[in-house]
Amino acid sequence: MKYFLWLLKAAIFFTLFAFALNNQQDAIVHFFFGTQWRAPLVLIVLAAFTLGVVVGVLGMVPRWWKHRAAAQNAAAAGANGTAPVTTPAVSATGNDHTLPQPPIHGI
Repeated sequence: MKYFLWLLKAAIFFTLFAFALNNQQDAIVHFFFGTQWRAPLVLIVLAAFTLGVVVGVLGMVPRWWKHRAAAQNAAAAGANGTAPVTTPAVSATGNDHTLPQPPIHGI
């Protein structure tokens, strides 16, 4: 399995390397107010990928902070010997045989 992963990593690297070698022509990115950026196409694609990763990470930071704070609160409550108190939800019909739904995570 270890050799398969190395082979997969090598294949991805050589595919990206061949992409970079085949896209060395200059490209122009036009911004607002007549400004432009002239660079090799592979650098423009790399910059767009990097910008996307940065925006994605910055978009997740508040959620990470929220979960980290919740984990610290839970750890502090567990260290004190007290568990957080949760009450089961009762439906409007009074039927208590339904299982509570887990919280929905995501956007």
